[in-house]
Amino acid sequence: MQERFRPAIKYFGDIISVGQRLLQGARMLGIPVIVTEQYPKGLGSTVQEIDLTGVKLVLPKTKFSMVLPEVEAALAEIPGVRSVVLFGVETHVCIQQTALELVGRGIEVHIVADATSSRSMMDRMFALERLARTGIIVTTSEAVLLQLVADKDHPKFKEIQNLIKASAPESGLLSKV
Repeated sequence: MQERFRPAIKYFGDIISVGQRLLQGARMLGIPVIVTEQYPKGLGSTVQEIDLTGVKLVLPKTKFSMVLPEVEAALAEIPGVRSVVLFGVETHVCIQQTALELVGRGIEVHIVADATSSRSMMDRMFALERLARTGIIVTTSEAVLLQLVADKDHPKFKEIQNLIKASAPESGLLSKV
């Protein structure tokens, strides 16, 4: 979610706010976050609205998939990683290629539909359909956050509940899944 994408990506403001919500939840729950930036020299860094405080890694890349040797090493350092949550841009390029590569490595992938977009809603829609057909879980930010706590007795449930009290934006993304 880099500055240069702002004018081109559909519903960019909405996916930024949902992405920020997911990052807040990850911080609350102590979930490691890995961020990649596509060619930041030309496309700029992650937008200022996204708070990268406490992320495990921020890496520049030119490959569309974020599965780089440094990312694989960082994942290997996290004990028992069986699943990954992806969000960002563009759905049909970086998200899709990353998801397919991770599934090929035996990792369960969840794509957050309300935090993922493309320049074209047609590209986004067909990518999400393809990914779902390959067994990738297409879900929402609220579903992911509640799945991570799994029980109202979870010690962080109240914090997550406060985070999701305000619903994610109901943007034009909804009609294009």
